[in-house]
Amino acid sequence: MNKYLAELLGTFWLVFGGCGSAVLAAAFPELGIGFVGVSLAFGLTVLTGAYALGHISGGHFNPAVSIGLWAGGRFEAKELAPYIISQVIGATLAALVLYIIVQGQAGFAGTGGFATNGYGELSPGKYSLISTLVIEVVLTAFFLIVIMGSTDKRAPAGFAPIAIGLALTLIHLISIPVTNTSVNPARSTGVAFFAETAAMGQLWAFWVAPIVGAVIGAFLYNLIAKKAD
Repeated sequence: MNKYLAELLGTFWLVFGGCGSAVLAAAFPELGIGFVGVSLAFGLTVLTGAYALGHISGGHFNPAVSIGLWAGGRFEAKELAPYIISQVIGATLAALVLYIIVQGQAGFAGTGGFATNGYGELSPGKYSLISTLVIEVVLTAFFLIVIMGSTDKRAPAGFAPIAIGLALTLIHLISIPVTNTSVNPARSTGVAFFAETAAMGQLWAFWVAPIVGAVIGAFLYNLIAKKAD
């Protein structure tokens, strides 16, 4: 149970830190942290969470990562369901805590988008479904390549969380205007429960695209790694 609890806590930290920065601090009057600040927040949650909990569970904090690592031969199939359930619970609990916090603001007028992911009218830049699917697949694929490469036994030991955290920061810097950045189905699901938009109806895209991207990334990394042996 320790590894499942670690995945729950790690995913809680990712959603609370990343989505919390978007909900509470991104557009704060005069001192808002903006897209760059939110991107850093997501990267820092993964970096710190991986160092704190990675030695217990592997530090996935993301169903697409777990599935990608399974597809890449780095993770057992029997662990997929409990990991994914733990991740979704952690993300939802984090969103619940954020929901409780935002209600305490004077003049609270509702949650609005609540840092959810979306396409079309729910995309920050009004990007299409095709744009959404393409960018989520591509970015999740490269995220898996970074994860598998930095944790390869041939890679320098101890630096993987830094590479992974910086990769997630870069991913957000690229794609916040397109989808508000998912590459993580649990992150998308947790906040969707509390949004006042049609985010739940679009949630399927943020499960399908990251999972497809993760499997592609794992395949590509293994292909390259084998050729390098």
